[in-house]
Amino acid sequence: MITAQHGPQPADFADVRATNLAVVLRHVRRHAPCSRADIAAATGLNKATVSSLVADLIERRLVRESGLTEHRIGRPATMLVLDGTAYAGLGVTVATDQVTAVALDLAGEQLLSWRRAVTPGGAQNGVATTSPGRLTSAVTTVVGRAVNRLTAAGRQVLKLTVGVPGLVDADGTVRLASDLGWHDVDLRGELVRALRKPGYDVVVENDANLAVLAEFRFGAHAATANLIHVTNAAGVGAGIILDGRLVRGGLGYSGEIGHITVEPDGPACPCGRRGCLEAVAGAAAIVRHVRPQPDDAAVPDLAAEVEEVVRRARRADRTTLDVLNRAGRHVGRALASTVNLLNPEVVALGGHYVALAPWLLPAAEEELAAGSVAPGAGGCRLVASALGADAAAIGGAARLLDDLDGGLLPRPAGG
Repeated sequence: MITAQHGPQPADFADVRATNLAVVLRHVRRHAPCSRADIAAATGLNKATVSSLVADLIERRLVRESGLTEHRIGRPATMLVLDGTAYAGLGVTVATDQVTAVALDLAGEQLLSWRRAVTPGGAQNGVATTSPGRLTSAVTTVVGRAVNRLTAAGRQVLKLTVGVPGLVDADGTVRLASDLGWHDVDLRGELVRALRKPGYDVVVENDANLAVLAEFRFGAHAATANLIHVTNAAGVGAGIILDGRLVRGGLGYSGEIGHITVEPDGPACPCGRRGCLEAVAGAAAIVRHVRPQPDDAAVPDLAAEVEEVVRRARRADRTTLDVLNRAGRHVGRALASTVNLLNPEVVALGGHYVALAPWLLPAAEEELAAGSVAPGAGGCRLVASALGADAAAIGGAARLLDDLDGGLLPRPAGG
């Protein structure tokens, strides 16, 4: 018979060691070059334990010795730096018209960045849609090429994270992605089958969550404890970090800022409602207002069309400037509600909003200030993301670093 045990339980030795390995690895990442003595002093671990942990990390090809330093009193110390030349994390994001892939090493350095165009398979409320099969095939092709390139360079891919503009559950099923026209798509399962059960972990995540994780780790306002990143590819979404932690919500469906109603009698949104921020001031909506098209026609090659909007704005085309001013005001109104509720320190506009930011931000800032209850919008700064349109893919690749920080390390060679 199994009896319940109450109170503190003895920690498993393997768990304790994994935690300590992660502590040492994090210290080397942040403070390299550093010595074993430096690590012991900073972490409180004794020198013998640190030596054992460092030996383990060297065997796993996560840390390497970089030589001696003479710039200290007493015996010269052997300095340690990140290795990680054997590994890579891969992040992929999907939109209706393209797949983007980014690979990072363990220091967060970019190893590759690719885009592959995808021909949309249809349209819904004026927004292009793409079937799961078509996008899965495109992702599989891009991932295969990237893994081959990284393998040829002597690197092992440890994790693939795919970002999707929609509601994604913990099992990697896309419950709803209105901008893609998807309902209940087991994307993780389809990718694992298409990739023939790869030897690396496959994760599917909301793209805005990945973008805000990238912003938190690499952005101009990295480590800001209360941070929002607004994505804008086909749709509009928000990744939210509060008190240094990603906010997912009860089922992982948080951050759907694109479906805040900003114009009650406005155009139809792919979600089935009317006047949502996405339908009024998303990239596709902005393009349609600048270059009018039939209401039911999808915007072809959205990225190229956004570039045309930028060119017109730079020429001070009055229609274009009016459209961007109006869109900025809608963005500011939606953000005012969000800022009143969450009180972030920084909101970063990403995706296609980055290129449009010079014309969107002034109006958005004005509306944000006017609609905020707290003076000065509660101290919130509204900025364009320095990570550009690839933030979500960067965040996907960086999920490997989150795993390492949490103690999920690759096995030693031959282990």
